[in-house]
Amino acid sequence: MDLVAKVERHIREERLLQEGEMIVVAVSGGPDSATLLHILCLLSEKWRWNLVVAHVDHRFRGEESEREARFVERWAESLGLPCEIGKIDVPAHMASSGKNAQVAARELRYAFLHRVAEQYGAQAIALAHHADDQAETMLMRLIQGTGPSGLVGIPVRRVEKKVELIRPLLRIYKSEIMQYCAERRLDYCVDSSNLERKYFRNRVRLDLMPQLQKLNPRIALSLNRLAEAMRAEDDYLAREADRVFAQIVTTSESACRFEKADFLKLHLALQRRLLRRVFGFVAGEPNPGDFTRIELIRSAVTREHPPNLSLDLGGGLRLTREYGTVTLRRERKAEPAAFDYPVADVPFALAIPEAGADVSFALLNGEAAKRGGAKFEDRGGSDREPASGQAVSGTFAAMFDYDRLCLPLSMRSRRPGDRMQLFGLNGSKKVKDIFIDAKVPPERRGAIPLLVDAAGRILWIPGLRRSAHALVTAQTERALLVRVTYQHETGRLPN
Repeated sequence: MDLVAKVERHIREERLLQEGEMIVVAVSGGPDSATLLHILCLLSEKWRWNLVVAHVDHRFRGEESEREARFVERWAESLGLPCEIGKIDVPAHMASSGKNAQVAARELRYAFLHRVAEQYGAQAIALAHHADDQAETMLMRLIQGTGPSGLVGIPVRRVEKKVELIRPLLRIYKSEIMQYCAERRLDYCVDSSNLERKYFRNRVRLDLMPQLQKLNPRIALSLNRLAEAMRAEDDYLAREADRVFAQIVTTSESACRFEKADFLKLHLALQRRLLRRVFGFVAGEPNPGDFTRIELIRSAVTREHPPNLSLDLGGGLRLTREYGTVTLRRERKAEPAAFDYPVADVPFALAIPEAGADVSFALLNGEAAKRGGAKFEDRGGSDREPASGQAVSGTFAAMFDYDRLCLPLSMRSRRPGDRMQLFGLNGSKKVKDIFIDAKVPPERRGAIPLLVDAAGRILWIPGLRRSAHALVTAQTERALLVRVTYQHETGRLPN
């Protein structure tokens, strides 16, 4: 069976696409995405698909990245397909979010693909991950440590923001892709960063996989079969956990309750799954706790003595067992009092007792501003000392072009409907969602001070995000340096 027929069969079996759909095809310009786009084009007449090409320039490789963007654009034009090119600022997003290069790049890339899907009314985004990618992912997760759910690997499909992310090549191996490109004489680009061993995936691909292939030439196939098996078993256990949850667990807004006797009747694997489900419900997290934490909870539930116990799980969560009844609840603390402190002429020092924080404002002139700007410019104008969650007390700093600020400034607590124009991203985002993404517990959100200008724009959330306003550049003559120091746990960011 040729590769086109093989991919089409996979699309039918998994019901990845329907006739007449609008599809965004993510095309990097490499052989994998070139093969994906070529096959979908061949099948589009039969399936009546409408394709849109989307390419992301990560600005990591200078002229090489620009050549790839031009290559994709010209190819899409030759195919008569609309093409959207997104230029994203990964270093800026790394600086403002504190995330590493690969995570930051992935977030911005997917955000762009979703914007293109929304623009064209697409039902699906097609990605070019293949079977070798799946094998590498399995190895990476095994090395880093994972549970059964992590061994399902890359999903062939999932829904995100009401759009399906699909991977039609996930059962196709790299050797098949390269052979297809050779047979069809497809042009493609070669990403030089794929040879850089500073990336974990590249070390797995270039060093570990060849060594494992000496022991088992079919290691990639074995890892893919493991992912297939684990995906089915994980789905079964998830459904069973949902069934048991509905059957034996009583819920309220901030608590779950069940009987120990009912819990003990369950298989060990289902006990762990149910506790993850309960923990996730109460904590409001899609990925609650690691194996050690779940085992701590399970041990507390199942032990015979003492008959009553109360266990602080951290993050405002508490487990209680009163004879035969087990309760996991979130203990919500009272919301801190709202505050709004004006900032006088700099230099200025401000104490915010509601936040347990001291704030200093200093003005840097001339060369001092330029030296400070050089330090902060590469990080998007914000710095962390230390990284979030590393210590109970910590200092966070940001620098702004003083002459581009709308004065006077103020430090205030959050308000309903607050939004922030994020540095490194298009558009604005709700402050509430920024807190949720950073996993800041609800009871702590009101204590985190926001730096706001006279127009009401949020400039900075210390330790979390920086806005796109008043960036320090080489032309900055006067820079405002703001430092926030938290003195106790009130200001602590999440682990």
